[in-house]
Amino acid sequence: MSPNDDQSHSATTIFDVARLAGVSHQTVSRVLNDLPNVRASTRERVEQAIRQLHYVPSQAARALVTRRSRTIGLVATGLPDFGPSSIVLSFNRSARAAGYAVITSNPADIEGATLRSASEVLIRQSVEAIVLLAAERGVLDAFDGWELGVPLIAVASEPRGRGVRVSLDQYGGARRAVGHLQELGHRDILHIAGPAGSMDAEERLRGWHDALSDGGMPVTEPLRGDWSSGSGHRIGRQLLAERVPEAVFVGNDQMALGFLHATQEAGLRVPDDISVVGFDDVPESAHFSPPLTTVRQDFTAVGQELMSAVLSQLRDEDSPVMSAMRIPELVVRASTRRR
Repeated sequence: MSPNDDQSHSATTIFDVARLAGVSHQTVSRVLNDLPNVRASTRERVEQAIRQLHYVPSQAARALVTRRSRTIGLVATGLPDFGPSSIVLSFNRSARAAGYAVITSNPADIEGATLRSASEVLIRQSVEAIVLLAAERGVLDAFDGWELGVPLIAVASEPRGRGVRVSLDQYGGARRAVGHLQELGHRDILHIAGPAGSMDAEERLRGWHDALSDGGMPVTEPLRGDWSSGSGHRIGRQLLAERVPEAVFVGNDQMALGFLHATQEAGLRVPDDISVVGFDDVPESAHFSPPLTTVRQDFTAVGQELMSAVLSQLRDEDSPVMSAMRIPELVVRASTRRR
C-alpha cells in the first residue's frame, strides 16, 4: 500500500460509506456497533461499502448513533405565502407529536452559497435530517452534489434533484380546474401563470396547456404574474382593455383577487361576462366578490406526510423517492357559470 493510499483511506468518512451504501450515517454507525434493528440486506451493503472504501472507523464515528438530537432542520425558501406557511405549521405540529423540535432557516435568497451556509448552520446544530421547502427549481438543483451527511426531504412538485420529495399534484389540480370550465362550455380559456422557474407555476401551466390541447381547444400564450394580487390586477387591466375571454384560469387565489378587481373596474360581471377559477382555496376566497371557484390543496396532509417521510428515512425504511401525490379538490363557487 502506498502513502497516497494511506492518506486516501484515512480521509474516508462515515458519510462516504453512507453515501455509497445508500443509507444514513446513523445506520452505518449501528452496523459498526453491531446493534440490532438493521436489515440483513442493509447490513451487507454497509459492510461492502466499508470494504470497498477501506474505511477505518474512529471512536467518534462508532458513537454517532447515540448522538440523537431529536431536532430537524427546516430550510424554507420563497415568500411566506398561504400554502408554504400552512405546510410549515402542519409539519411543526407533526414533528412535536413525534417528539422532535424543528430549527427553521429562511435564507435571504436562493443563491447556492446562501443555501449552503444555511444548511451548514443547521448541520452544526446536530439536526438529524433537513427538510427543504423548494419553491423554485434552482433550489433543488443547488443541493445536487452537496454531502449533507443527513437525510434530505424536500417539498417539491417536480421529480428532480436529490433526496425524497413530498408534494401535491399541481398538474392534476390544474387539469381539474380547466376541465370544470370546459364542462361549462368554455373554449376560450386563458391562463394567468405564476413566475417562471416556480415548479408549482410550471406544473399548473402544463396542466392547463394539456387540458386545452387534449380537448382540441386553442392554446394562447400564458400571461405571467408574480403570485401577488397586484400582478393579477395589472394583468387583468391590460388584458381586458384588449378583449374579454370566455374564461380565465388564474395560477393562485391572490392573483385571482386582483383580476376580479380589474373586471369590476372594466364594468364586467363575473361570471355573467367571464368565468374565473383560482388555485389554493385561501380562507378569504369564499368571501371574494363573487366567491371564487378554486382548487383546494390539503396543506395539512402535506405537512403530515413530510414528517412521515422524515421518520421513514431516519429508520432507514425503504420508501419511494417521490410520494404518491394527491390531486387537489375542485371547489365550485359563484365565479363560474355555464356559457
